[in-house]
Amino acid sequence: MSIIGNIIWFLLGGVFLGIGWFLFGIICFISIIGIPWGRACFTMANFCFFPFGREAVRRNYVTGRGDIGTGALGVIGNIVWCLLGGIWLCIGHLFSGLLCCITIIGIPFGLQHFKIAVLALMPIGMTIVPKETLEKL
Repeated sequence: MSIIGNIIWFLLGGVFLGIGWFLFGIICFISIIGIPWGRACFTMANFCFFPFGREAVRRNYVTGRGDIGTGALGVIGNIVWCLLGGIWLCIGHLFSGLLCCITIIGIPFGLQHFKIAVLALMPIGMTIVPKETLEKL
């Protein structure tokens, strides 16, 4: 079922917001100081292209140990990201989610957009795992 959802998602708009994440990642990598944000953008772009059957979780939850993105520097990074780029991606996902929720068939897609909108505000320290992996943790 997630394969069908991902195909429909990709064709009906997921590709555009995924490209948005990807472009923000390229901009972050161009400014050398933005590489940590760029890595998070590429992770979220991948998730945005095909979100069904996968979940975003904290990296320390998956690895069992903390790192630079899951500590205090990650919090500071998320605040900076939210002010500079995250708010625009969040608005894009909220708008797309509202458009999807107009129809009953679009509600699952709208809910995915709302889930990604929250991630748009704080992507540092997050990773994407299949739902089956999440159940094993």
